[in-house]
Amino acid sequence: MNENQYKIYVEVNVQFYPDGRMIPKEIVWENGKKYEIDKVLDRRRAASTKAGGCGIRYTCRILGRPCYLFYEENQRWFVEAKG
Repeated sequence: MNENQYKIYVEVNVQFYPDGRMIPKEIVWENGKKYEIDKVLDRRRAASTKAGGCGIRYTCRILGRPCYLFYEENQRWFVEAKG
């Protein structure tokens, strides 16, 4: 069972650039369903107030809706679950 019901770890397909930027392109859920990231709206160091943890927070638009995607210092990606 997941320790935190609001933190969902996901696989993320990322594009890396020569200048060191890392831009998430697609989220893959445990069941294999893929969601393309329409656009990254913002990137900043931030904490997740709902799920706990901190790192780089990407504000993304997926299927026309905003979503927070976090890259933790332990090199894992998570999204906040609705709750």
